[in-house]
Amino acid sequence: MALVRVQLRSVGAGAGRWVGRSSYLKKWLVLGTAIGIIAGLGAVVFYIALETAGNLLLRDLGGYVVPLPAAEGGTLGSGHYTRWWAIPLVVGLGGLLSGLLVTLLAPEAAGHGTDAAIDAVHRNPRMIRSRAVIVKMIASALTIGSGGSGGREGPTAQISAGFGSLLARTLDLSPEDGRIAVSVGIGSGIGAIFGAPLGGAVLAADIVYKDDFEVEALIPGLFTSIVGYTVFGLFQGFTPMFGYATAGYEFNQPVQLVWFAMIGIVAGLVGLAYSKTFYGVADLVKRLPGKTIVKPAVGGLMVGLMALAIPQVLGTGYGWVQISLSREGLLGIPLWIILLLPFARILSTALSIGSGGSGGIFGPGMVIGAFAGGAVWRVLEVFAPGVPHSPAPFVIVGMMACFGSIARAPLAIMLMVAEMTGSLTILAPAMVAVGVAYLIVRHFDQTIYRSQLTSREEAAGARLKQGLPLLGRVVVSDAMSRPRLVLREDDTLSHAVRRLTEVSTPGAPVVDANGRFLGTVSRSDLLGPAEKDPDGAIARRVDASAPTSTRTATLDQAIDALPEAMHWLTVLDDTRQVCGIVAFSDIVRAYHRALRSDARRLARVASSAGLMDVQVGPRSRLVGHRLNEKVVPDGVIVVAVRRADTMLLGLGAVHLEAGDQVTLLARPDHSARIRSLFDGEAVAAERTTAADPGGG
Repeated sequence: MALVRVQLRSVGAGAGRWVGRSSYLKKWLVLGTAIGIIAGLGAVVFYIALETAGNLLLRDLGGYVVPLPAAEGGTLGSGHYTRWWAIPLVVGLGGLLSGLLVTLLAPEAAGHGTDAAIDAVHRNPRMIRSRAVIVKMIASALTIGSGGSGGREGPTAQISAGFGSLLARTLDLSPEDGRIAVSVGIGSGIGAIFGAPLGGAVLAADIVYKDDFEVEALIPGLFTSIVGYTVFGLFQGFTPMFGYATAGYEFNQPVQLVWFAMIGIVAGLVGLAYSKTFYGVADLVKRLPGKTIVKPAVGGLMVGLMALAIPQVLGTGYGWVQISLSREGLLGIPLWIILLLPFARILSTALSIGSGGSGGIFGPGMVIGAFAGGAVWRVLEVFAPGVPHSPAPFVIVGMMACFGSIARAPLAIMLMVAEMTGSLTILAPAMVAVGVAYLIVRHFDQTIYRSQLTSREEAAGARLKQGLPLLGRVVVSDAMSRPRLVLREDDTLSHAVRRLTEVSTPGAPVVDANGRFLGTVSRSDLLGPAEKDPDGAIARRVDASAPTSTRTATLDQAIDALPEAMHWLTVLDDTRQVCGIVAFSDIVRAYHRALRSDARRLARVASSAGLMDVQVGPRSRLVGHRLNEKVVPDGVIVVAVRRADTMLLGLGAVHLEAGDQVTLLARPDHSARIRSLFDGEAVAAERTTAADPGGG
């Protein structure tokens, strides 16, 4: 076995060298094809596992068959429960088995896999464990197959993203190539299981940021996604998931734009409710007492009880979307269920996945949007002019608008849903709804994927903080130096050039008569004008847009603000008075000083210290304060801060919030004091004493 491992490492190293020498086209043709094949096969394997679990648990034990979409037969399922009492027990059993697997074998497989894959893109593309992928697949099949509300895209995304992560480790890919490999794995896995290759390719570039696009992943995503779609289609067929739902529909009445805009408003608000409810329930479940293994079972039991009144909350819900695409099907569902179903589905997904179960939140988001659009059609169809005879356009646009907005990937989701429904003709009016919904969600800065970063610039900054964590803890006032020269606005050009030359500095800040900062000038920009007009004032040559920094900014913020042409910043106080200069060399020296200081602190503490985990309580006086404000006692070192499912970077700049999990290195005799500080017990005691100083 050891010999085999050595040989595999040798082969991997050789392949890695070949990849490193290959051109962009050759490299991504090979890597993209390999990831695509795994994405397609992984989607097939999970589809079979999900079908098997559904037949065994929900059909055989529960006596109930869910409706299916067109690509899977389009059957209507059971009309009623034959063993209604078994439904809550079966869904609870699936949650219990899923929780058992995840807790014992791979805790990171809990929840929805897409967010974990996005986190890997930003933090470490080599971090996805192969064990977590396998556990995710089995646990998700049990959760969804038993009737839990979840999507099948989470496991398939993690399978192909996990393979991209494996390639990054085995072939020693560069960080940039590793991030692309995981990104295209996400897109190809989701595109394969939904039969939407173009949407999957765009999703690879769209889903990792809230307000940006990973252009480098788009072309590799095209290779990968079409291969994954082809492999999955060879086994499962190439029919769009929901068939050709809008055959014959034409957009020819401008008044319909008003109704589509209304869908956008409803879908955006429902998307916000989805994100808030899902994470609200997930955070609440984590704080509740009880073992992690049991919580998914309790969540499943509650979903099963809901299903006794609203069976549409069971499973993926794709079959119910298929039914709602026809006029007869949607009118056949009671109006109260149509109006209530988006919110019931939100709650059932939060209970199934947010409680620690395993499955995706992508699919449920589209189902929620579909019924939001269906509800708008049911209300408007009675009286509004220009409403289509078929609800299909409203249902499809609701899917696009709701999840496209809350996933912050509007273009990718539009294309994906259009492919899933064979409805490219709906894209023109859909743009109104998706645009309105996206603006609503963006206004509140919400997303269903907490691991998304805002832009490529933020991602680069996060990677810098991760590699150099002290940058987020050291403030500019600890790094800045006194300015060698400060010029006045009435100085002449010749005087300014002479002074800049005398002090050997490339530039200087310029202030007005009251000492307030006006901008900066550089020696290179002044040389030519000074020769032509030596007595001219420098006021007209001041760069008023020059970036500045405050004394309390952190070093990573200063680096972000450093201009490319001049590697220094002017530091200002609250009244815009110049109080210093910070150059890149100052930042390097300050960082080294901080490293030496931390090393000394660690040496003083480490001999008798141990790790301890504390949670910031709602009454703690630390809430709202940054760690670089020296809020923790001397002799205590903050190792990590986790908020919900996210490990926060740049610890010094982190504003603590109630519920944050903080890992500390401290001496045992500090334990009680630290817990009191973080729990807020000391604050509570102080308030009690102040309210009743006499003790009675």
